[in-house]
Amino acid sequence: MLEVFILNIPFMQSSSLQKATQVLLFFSLVITVLYLARPFLVPFCFAALLAMLFLPLSVKLETLGLNRPLAILACIVILLAVIAVIAGLLTWQISDLVKDLGNVEERAMKIFRDIKTFIAEKFGVSEANQQKAITDQTAEGGRLIAGISAGTLGLLVDFILVLVYVFLFIFYKERIRKFILKVVPHQKADSAEDAIGKIQKVSQQYLAGTAIMIACLWVMYSIGFSIIGLKNPVFFALLCGSLELVPFVGNLTGNFFAGIMALVQDGGMSLVLSVVIVYAVIQFLQTYLLEPLVVGTGVNLNPLFTIIALVAGELVWGIPGLVLAIPLMGIVKIVCDHIPALEPYGYLMGREKKSGFGDAMRKWLHKFTGRKSK
Repeated sequence: MLEVFILNIPFMQSSSLQKATQVLLFFSLVITVLYLARPFLVPFCFAALLAMLFLPLSVKLETLGLNRPLAILACIVILLAVIAVIAGLLTWQISDLVKDLGNVEERAMKIFRDIKTFIAEKFGVSEANQQKAITDQTAEGGRLIAGISAGTLGLLVDFILVLVYVFLFIFYKERIRKFILKVVPHQKADSAEDAIGKIQKVSQQYLAGTAIMIACLWVMYSIGFSIIGLKNPVFFALLCGSLELVPFVGNLTGNFFAGIMALVQDGGMSLVLSVVIVYAVIQFLQTYLLEPLVVGTGVNLNPLFTIIALVAGELVWGIPGLVLAIPLMGIVKIVCDHIPALEPYGYLMGREKKSGFGDAMRKWLHKFTGRKSK
């Protein structure tokens, strides 16, 4: 009804305005559906990406003699084992962190008192007013913790649902592929087949490469934090590396917490500066060594649309949207590249080949490892 009303307005009768209005209404509808269907779409998308990641392993196990259900269950067991190992490492490190909690708390309270005194002297905000504001924020924090606790059960249910989806996606992979080919026009079947193959390849390359990169970050941060003398270096290495799942902001957030911990240790500002140096060095290695080598350029998005995808993903789906934004936008680009009417949008989302240090490093690594540069 809204669209009919708008299109009947006299100055909206021109075809260009009608087309622009229809596009705007379409995107508004898509965003509304994505937002309202978040409880269904988030686990669905996570499962679809994980299914594409484990699909080659499942096929390999089938060729070795396992039937399809057992092969898929083996993949799920491997996924659960990896999660259990990571959770075990974090639990072990947190137990070590708790042992030093008394000393850390004493140092933190001293810094906190110094900050309150500085604010009172320089900005005229009395310590009583500061304490009142902190008390109010503590109450809000209590409600936040209660909300997180209430959401834990929902997270567990979603995780089980993801595992079920993964099993069914891989089990019915041929039926899903044939369905897509039946939906598209017969003359476009080859293009659709090519798009399906590229989507699987890009998803596998991005997810597997990201997993390897996170493992490398664990090792590098562990070494770096151990060298500078940060307490509990393995815990903060696991934190910084794991938060790489959230592009851009995740790794920076992990290092921010490491810097806060360095501040409340005996090292003071010199240790904080050392954490910043470790972060800068590892970011350089990650950008010009790890990403070209293990992630590659499969998700061929330019920085503008990478940022747009992350911002839109966070606005619509929150933290899960940040994790899913880049691979899903990469899939959207592949679809656009294979539909003639949408090719300009695929071109707009892509990036041009440039000559620079990063690209020279990528070409050298691709040549050294025997891979073709894209």
